[in-house]
Amino acid sequence: MTAPLTPPHQPSSNDPWQTPPNWGGPGGSGGPGRPGGPDGAGGYYPGTLLESQEEKDRGPDLRRAATVTALVTVSGVALGLLWVWLAPRVPLISDSTAVFLNDSEGEEAIGADGTFVLLGLAFGALSAALVFWFQRRGGIALVLGLALGGLLGSLLAWRLGVWLGPTQDVVAHARAVGKGVVFDAPLQLRAKGALLAWPLGAMAVHLGLTALFGPRDPEPEWGVYSFPGAPGAPGAPGAHEAPGVPGVNGAGGSAGEGAPPVPPA
Repeated sequence: MTAPLTPPHQPSSNDPWQTPPNWGGPGGSGGPGRPGGPDGAGGYYPGTLLESQEEKDRGPDLRRAATVTALVTVSGVALGLLWVWLAPRVPLISDSTAVFLNDSEGEEAIGADGTFVLLGLAFGALSAALVFWFQRRGGIALVLGLALGGLLGSLLAWRLGVWLGPTQDVVAHARAVGKGVVFDAPLQLRAKGALLAWPLGAMAVHLGLTALFGPRDPEPEWGVYSFPGAPGAPGAPGAHEAPGVPGVNGAGGSAGEGAPPVPPA
């Protein structure tokens, strides 16, 4: 009668249900996806590291986007000043009982809206070009910051132009100038859709510049990979090697070193 090969107090190495001794890492006893120390504590999840790395990468982009938004919004002051200066005036006249248009067929009323749209498109293209010049990396956060800054800048320019333009109290203005005297109507933006000219123009120009001159992603290199020892791989048994070629048959000499000797004539 022979003794058992495996002691009763030790599990068999062939047991398929046996728990590996180093589950979860060297010396660790964690579970699947939870590496840990000897007591299973103090471990970390890989997802936590990925989330923290994404937050670190997103921080500089958000700061750049906030800076772009603030600068573009402040530049709305220049748009408002130019709008007051370039927008055509609507002439009015009073007969002491009512106020009328001095030229009922004039197009000055829509000229103010058109001037605002053209200025908004110009400011959008200029701001997008400057942002692309200083921040060529692009990114969705930067584009959204540029669009938000353009919208806020348009609102600022609109309110500033109305405030700096002719007074909004038409009746008081007519009484002040007197009967039969032509005066300017208040500066108004009748088509509120003109406020979107700046952000839409900025996004279109920035995306176009990024597509044309932005950094390109590296092209993936597709190669043939052979496992060591696979049939036909270098160094595998039975692999055909070119004699005399350095690095192919293991010889590190010059070309022709592994060639057979030529017998004397």
